[in-house]
Amino acid sequence: MYQATLYQLPSLIGTLPLITLAARLFWEHIALLPPIMESIRAVFFKPDPQVQVRKCNNLIRQNTRKLDRDIATLKAVENKTRNLIIAANKRAQRNPSQAKQAAQETRIFARELIRTRNTSRRLVTSKAQLQSVNMQVNEAFAVRKIEGSIKASVGIMKDVNSLVRLPELMGTMRELSQELVKAGIIEEMVGDMLPDQLEEEDEEAEEEVDKVLGEILQDRMSKVGATPNLPAAPVQEEVAAEEEDEDAEAMLNQMRGRLQALKS
Repeated sequence: MYQATLYQLPSLIGTLPLITLAARLFWEHIALLPPIMESIRAVFFKPDPQVQVRKCNNLIRQNTRKLDRDIATLKAVENKTRNLIIAANKRAQRNPSQAKQAAQETRIFARELIRTRNTSRRLVTSKAQLQSVNMQVNEAFAVRKIEGSIKASVGIMKDVNSLVRLPELMGTMRELSQELVKAGIIEEMVGDMLPDQLEEEDEEAEEEVDKVLGEILQDRMSKVGATPNLPAAPVQEEVAAEEEDEDAEAMLNQMRGRLQALKS
């Protein structure tokens, strides 16, 4: 008997790869069963309202946190831009020969500040819209729980369509809109339903630039008081002014990169 088993051993070893392959295929098919069952359940049964509202709330919270981070970043950029305007104005007072260049820089910084404020206001408005969508979605699911049915909301559809156009929220808002369509809260999104109001002007009005500069510089003068005319700056101050120019340019490029990252 042992001798026969020894003769059969090579053939048994040769079948091991086939057994291993069969076992692997078996477990792969077992792993595919949950998604298949989920798809079958989605076709023949209505989705669970509790699961739907939980997923919608999670997506809304995710978008709200994203907006909070972007608003905080823009606030930091705004403060740095104000400081750059004040630094350029100080340099012009120290060294009158650089007054023309400093004036150009302050206007560039003022335009960047206007863009930052406009973007920040847009994000704050979007956050308010998102909070409104959250309340309306929870209310719609509550009505569905009581009445057993749900009606499509035009108000939610307008808010969601507006938020989907935000570059900062485009991906997750599309996912949220799909979930709301499945729940019957909104209808299929229409691409041209609302006009696109996110395009910003490349050049801000000169009056707005003057207003921003007056606001920042007058506020500074009111805090420090009027300063007498200073004598001509020595050589060391000129070197320091040149270093400040380089720092201001680097800071401006950094802020532009952050703004571009928020818009992309």
